[in-house]
Amino acid sequence: MAVRRATLIVEGMTCAACVSSVERSLIEVEGVVEARVNYVSGRALVTCDEAVANSQLRAAVAAAGYLARLPDGLGSDGLSPDGLGSGDSSDGHGIGSAELRRLILPAGLTVVVALVTMVERLAFDLGFRASDWLAAALAAGVVFGSGWGFFRRALKQLDHRTATMDTLVAVGTGSSWVWSTVVLAARIGDGHIYFETGAVIVVLVLVGNHLELRARRRAGDALQALAGLAAPVARLEDGTDMAVEDLQVGTRFVVRPGERVATDGVIIDGVSAVDVSMITGEPVPVEVGPGDKVFGASVNANGSLVVEATAVGAGTTLARIMQLVDRALTNRTRVQRLADRISAVFVPAAMVIAAGTLVGWLAAAQPASEAFTAAVAVLIVACPCALGLATPLAVMVGTGRGSQLGIIIKGGEMLEDTRRLDTVVLDKTGTVTEARMQVVGITAPGGDPETLLALAAAVEARSEHPIGRAIAGTAGSNPGSAAYGVGSGREVTGFENRPGVGAVAMVDGLEVRVGKRTLFEQVPEPVAAAADEVEAGGQVAVLTGRGPEAEAVITVDDQLRDSAPAAVAALKKLGLDTVLLTGDHLVRARTTAGELGIDRVVAGVGPGGKAAEIARLQNEGHRVAMVGDGINDTPALSQADIGIAIGTGTDVASEAADITIMAPDLRSVADAIALSRRTMNTIRANLFWAFIYNTAAIPLAAAGVLEPMFAAAAMVASSLFVVTNSLRLRRFRRSQ
Repeated sequence: MAVRRATLIVEGMTCAACVSSVERSLIEVEGVVEARVNYVSGRALVTCDEAVANSQLRAAVAAAGYLARLPDGLGSDGLSPDGLGSGDSSDGHGIGSAELRRLILPAGLTVVVALVTMVERLAFDLGFRASDWLAAALAAGVVFGSGWGFFRRALKQLDHRTATMDTLVAVGTGSSWVWSTVVLAARIGDGHIYFETGAVIVVLVLVGNHLELRARRRAGDALQALAGLAAPVARLEDGTDMAVEDLQVGTRFVVRPGERVATDGVIIDGVSAVDVSMITGEPVPVEVGPGDKVFGASVNANGSLVVEATAVGAGTTLARIMQLVDRALTNRTRVQRLADRISAVFVPAAMVIAAGTLVGWLAAAQPASEAFTAAVAVLIVACPCALGLATPLAVMVGTGRGSQLGIIIKGGEMLEDTRRLDTVVLDKTGTVTEARMQVVGITAPGGDPETLLALAAAVEARSEHPIGRAIAGTAGSNPGSAAYGVGSGREVTGFENRPGVGAVAMVDGLEVRVGKRTLFEQVPEPVAAAADEVEAGGQVAVLTGRGPEAEAVITVDDQLRDSAPAAVAALKKLGLDTVLLTGDHLVRARTTAGELGIDRVVAGVGPGGKAAEIARLQNEGHRVAMVGDGINDTPALSQADIGIAIGTGTDVASEAADITIMAPDLRSVADAIALSRRTMNTIRANLFWAFIYNTAAIPLAAAGVLEPMFAAAAMVASSLFVVTNSLRLRRFRRSQ
C-alpha cells in the first residue's frame, strides 16, 4: 500500500516525556509506520498508509492528552481534539497574548493567598480560621482552575501508563492543597498549611511556559518568515488573477516591478534585477533576462517580466527548502536521542525519589509537614523542561539561521558529524570555478591583438563550442576595442567547423582561422612559445591568424569563483585540510590549487574514482566532507561523512547531499561548518546545564534545603537559561 507523510501541530507539550507520549500514541494507530515529534516546533511528522485519515491521527494525539490540528488550520471534520475548535489551549500551554491576560487573575489570587497565609497581621478569625479557609478557596481556583490542564493531561497519561512534567506538577500542587485542607479541617500535626505553595507553583510554571513559548516563537521566526514569503496570487497575461495553488506547469504569468514571483519559472520576456536573498542569502539582486530561471517568492526589483511556470506547489524551491528544514527539525541527533531516553525514565524516577524522601523524613521522626515539603520540592524541581529543550531548540535556531543565510541543513546528525570533520574535498569545475570558459588574455607577437581578437570573435560567433562562445562573447565586451560590435559590422561567409581542430571562415573577404596548432601550416616560434607558456599554466591556448599562419594566442580558462580564495582560507582557519578532486588533467588542477592554496590535488578521476578517493581518505581515519555540484559528484557526496552541494548545481547532487548551499558563494561552505559547530557547542552547553541543574537540585530538595516555591522558580530559570543560550545562535554572522 502507498504511504504518505502527514504533518500535525501538537499543542500542550511541556517536556521531552510529552514527546515520547505523543509518539507512542501515534505509532499505535494501525497503518502508521513512523511518528517523529519535535518538542520546540510542536510539529509531528507521521509516515503512514494512505488509508489513515488525518482525523485518526488527531484522535490519537487527543487520546494522549494533547491538542492537534493541521498546519493550515482545522481538520476536515472542522473540530480540534476535545472539541476546542481552533485548537487554542487555555490550559496553561500554548500561551499567547490572550492567555497572558488570563494569568492576571490567578496571579492576583495567589498574591492574596500568600498575604493571608504568610503575613500574620492580615489573618482574621470569624469564630473559625476564616483567613485560612479563604486561602483554601482561592488556592483551589488557581490549582484546579488555572492549572486544570496539568491534571487533565496527567490523567490521560495515566491511562497510557506514562508520566510527564504534567504528572509532577499535578501531583505536587494537588497534594499540597489536599494535605493543607486535611490539616486545616482535622487540625492535625503542627497545623502548617501549604495553600500558597501550590498556587505559587502553578503561576510560576504558567509564566515560565509563556516565556518559553515566546522564546520558541522567536526561535522559529526565520522559518515562519520563509513560510510567509509565497505570493498568494499570480497575474496572467490577460490581466486576470489566479490563485498560486491553481497554477500549472507551463502557465505564463506577469511579474510587475516590486511584486514577488508567484512560482519557479523561466523568463520568456523582459529584463530586470531580481532579489533572491530570501532563497540564497545573497543581498545583491541578480540581473535576469529571457531564458533565465527565477525562484518563486523572489522579488522583482524593476522591469516587467513574463514568466512560464516550471514548478508549482510542493515542487518549488521554496517548498522544498521548507520540507528539508521541517525534516531536519524532526530528525533527532544522537545526543538528543540519549536525552530523550533519560527524560523518559526521569519523571518516574523523580516520583520514586519523592516518595522515598517522604518515607525517609517520616522514618527519621521528622515532622510530617517538613517531610511533605521536601517531597513536593523534589517533584517540582525534577521537571525535565530544560533537558527537553536543550537540543531541539538549538537545532531549530541553528537551522533557521542557516536558512536565512541560504544554508539548508537536512538533519541534526549532520550537526554532530561536522564537529569531527578534518578534511574538506572540493570538486573543481562548477564548484571552485564558474564552469564557464572566459577569455583572460591574448598575445600577438608582432601583430595587433585587438584586430585579431575581433576577427576571431567574428568567426566564433557562428560556433556552438563553449570555447568558441567564450571568444565570441568576451571579445566584443569592451566598447573601446576594435572588436566591439563584431556581429553587426563584419561580413562572415563560408563558415566551416572542423571538429576537434577549430573553425575557418571568410571575414570581410579574409580567411581567418581559429583553433589548435594543427589547423595552421605555419606556427612561428614566438607564437608557439606563447602557446607553450599558456598550456604550462594549465590554461587553454587557442591560436588565430589570417590565412595559414598563426599570428596570436588567445588564453581561455574556466574562471575561479570570486569567493573561492576566501572560502579556502576560511576552511583552513577552521582547522580543516583541503583537497582538490577533479576529472581535469593534472597541470590545470595544480594551477587552480596553487592559486587557492589548496593542500593536495587528485586529478584525472571520474565519478567512481571520486567516491573511491573519499573512501580511501576515510579508511585512513579521516572524517571527510565533499563539496560538489554535478551529477558526477553524486557518488562522492553520498560516500562522504558530510555531503555539501552547491545549489547552482543539479537537483540530483542536492538530493544526495546533507547540506545544500543555495548561493554560488563558496564561503557558505565554511559558514555551514562553522554554524553547525556553533550549534553543537550550544547543545552541549544546554545539556551540561540541564544535567547539572537536576543533579544538584534534587538532592537539595530531598534534604529540605530547597523550598517548593524556590524549586519552581529554579525550574523556570533553568529552562530560560537554555532558551536564551540557544537564541544566541541568531547572531551568527557569515565569514567575510
